[in-house]
Amino acid sequence: MESSNLTSVTEFILLGLSSQPELQLLLFLLFLMIYLMILLGNLLIVLLILRDSSLHTPMYFFLTNLSSIEVCFTSCVLPQMLVHFFAERKSISYSCCVIQFYTYQAFGIAECFILSVMAYDRFVAIRDPLRYLISMNWGVCRRLATGSWLGGFMLSTVNTLVTFQLAFCQDNVINHFFCEMPALLHLSCTDSRQAELVVQVFCIFTGIFPITFIILSYAHIIIAVLRIRSAHGRRKAFSTCSSHLLVVTLFYGTGTFVYMKPQSLSSPEYNKIASMFYVAFTPTLNPVIYSLRNNEVKMALRKLLGKPEGA
Repeated sequence: MESSNLTSVTEFILLGLSSQPELQLLLFLLFLMIYLMILLGNLLIVLLILRDSSLHTPMYFFLTNLSSIEVCFTSCVLPQMLVHFFAERKSISYSCCVIQFYTYQAFGIAECFILSVMAYDRFVAIRDPLRYLISMNWGVCRRLATGSWLGGFMLSTVNTLVTFQLAFCQDNVINHFFCEMPALLHLSCTDSRQAELVVQVFCIFTGIFPITFIILSYAHIIIAVLRIRSAHGRRKAFSTCSSHLLVVTLFYGTGTFVYMKPQSLSSPEYNKIASMFYVAFTPTLNPVIYSLRNNEVKMALRKLLGKPEGA
């Protein structure tokens, strides 16, 4: 009853990236361009993989899932952000905030898991290439991908329930451009220490465990690669992992900065900058990283454009 009486907020006000009117048009054009690049780049990756039979392998199957998650992940935040650049009152209803929080968390966690699966896929491919397609058959691939998506939604349900059980009183102004967890915990008018503890435990399962698994996978990959006698073989093995490793570094580097710090050390302005990187900039770079550093994807793009392979 006490929590029910305290929770009187029906909407939140998002301060956004900047309150300066002269910057709103510039920011709108910048993030519109970024969002279109995310959509076009990731959907092009999916189209190339679906159309080109030479890309129907486990590695590209997981890349399709990653690109799909990126599109959904950014679409939870950027469209509303674009609308708010020209809105006089940057409000979001309580229910819409819950939905945005839930979906954003779900796709973010799913991305953590799919990146771990991709690391495991590279480990199996390099450790035992002759049995790779047997070990990573389509049944295994589908189960791993499905588990990543379902795990994201299941854990997001727990996270959403914990966060929105907190009471939000008269102060409904969120110093952020979307309903993100650290900003909501800071806004709560009740003691959020228990929720913060749950969040830290939650981050261990969704952040520390996956990144530890990725690090261990790459440790075994490095050992396996160093056993390859041919210098060309070692370069080829490392090249198949470099794109994934770069994406993992970008995604986890900024995500860890926001979620793993204690709230007492958290700064809203720094959180907004870090959030911008993994919500907008990293999904923009992923298609570029995977296409420019991958000859098979470049060849598939040439085929789609009707260009000869040597062009």
